[in-house]
Amino acid sequence: MAESNGPLKGVKVLDLSRILAGPTCTQLLGDLGASVIKIENPSTGGDDTRQWGPPYVEDEAGNRSDLSAYFMSANRNKKSVAIDVATPEGQAEIKRLASHADILIENFKPGGLAKYGLDYNSLSQDLPGLVYCSISGYGQTGPNSSKPGYDLMAQGYGGIMSLTGDPDGAPMKVGVGIADVMCGMYATVGILAALRHRDQTGEGQQIDLALVDAQISWLINEGTNYLTSGQVPQRRGNGHPNIVPYEVYETADGHVILAVGNDSQFRRFCAFIGHADLADDARFATNPARLEHRDALNAILRPAMKQHPTTTVISELEARKVPVGPVQTVDQVFDTDQVAARQMKIAMQAQPAEVNLIGNPLNLSLTPVTYRHAPPVFGADTDDILSAENPFED
Repeated sequence: MAESNGPLKGVKVLDLSRILAGPTCTQLLGDLGASVIKIENPSTGGDDTRQWGPPYVEDEAGNRSDLSAYFMSANRNKKSVAIDVATPEGQAEIKRLASHADILIENFKPGGLAKYGLDYNSLSQDLPGLVYCSISGYGQTGPNSSKPGYDLMAQGYGGIMSLTGDPDGAPMKVGVGIADVMCGMYATVGILAALRHRDQTGEGQQIDLALVDAQISWLINEGTNYLTSGQVPQRRGNGHPNIVPYEVYETADGHVILAVGNDSQFRRFCAFIGHADLADDARFATNPARLEHRDALNAILRPAMKQHPTTTVISELEARKVPVGPVQTVDQVFDTDQVAARQMKIAMQAQPAEVNLIGNPLNLSLTPVTYRHAPPVFGADTDDILSAENPFED
């Protein structure tokens, strides 16, 4: 097991979250060196995602563990403790662990922990330095605060589905739980900011983070396009709302991504496809003009691109310094030398067997991330943690 020398070494996190947004945050904190204790409900067999399979990790005899691939995607560098917060004994244990913690993160419904005395207002009376992060679907306030929140519902309510998919098709979600993941990222940023304030002043605080708020925040240019123009953005498939050509094009044997970011790149691209005249055509000479005449331009580009094999398009455009890239399947991604060089696929020894996981993308020159604990089977650390004088000792 690697020793933590990360920037968050010594920071103690009590994780009462489940599914994906909260666990994404606490895994990231754990990768950066924090000690994380994950509380799981014994009456449900732990985090819901333990049941979100197959696939599952199996031991050498083929026996299935409770380590689903989904669970493992967000739960390394944690210790699993089985506690029922609905019982007085469980509440007492949570309060004891919180007294040792710097950070508590939870994703119960707003007000859901108050009846157990585990809400921020209750705990902060005795623990004024506690950084307490609450993640919910719509936040602690507002007319929708009592409604449950799920990634798909956040993508629908927050607008991203209206922008994703074929222009003539149905609204489409992103292929992974991106609303949850981005909410976890915002939670991490908020926690680190609150921790900085706590270290300077001694004051803890509550972070109120809504899944829907986080999703709305990453509408980015499309959201601001609407706020600026008053025009509702439309689905464009793989097309870009502000840049042309910037999308996926079919080749003779597959597809490539073309990302022409300025007029000089466009001129070099046109020379490659044998249409150098397009760069001097008033309809296409500038990006605003190309936006206005997107369909006319694509009517020329699409058949031209289909004349060339994928490898030729990529090699020739790279040589001309025109941004271009492949559209890879997941197996191709993890088989690349780039993934190997950047250590974006890692192996860890879990209790049933060795498991392959996605690496952390952060590369810190002095305090690198560490992979100290494989995703735990349910309740693996209960006895050790509950009997320890220093429960967060990593």
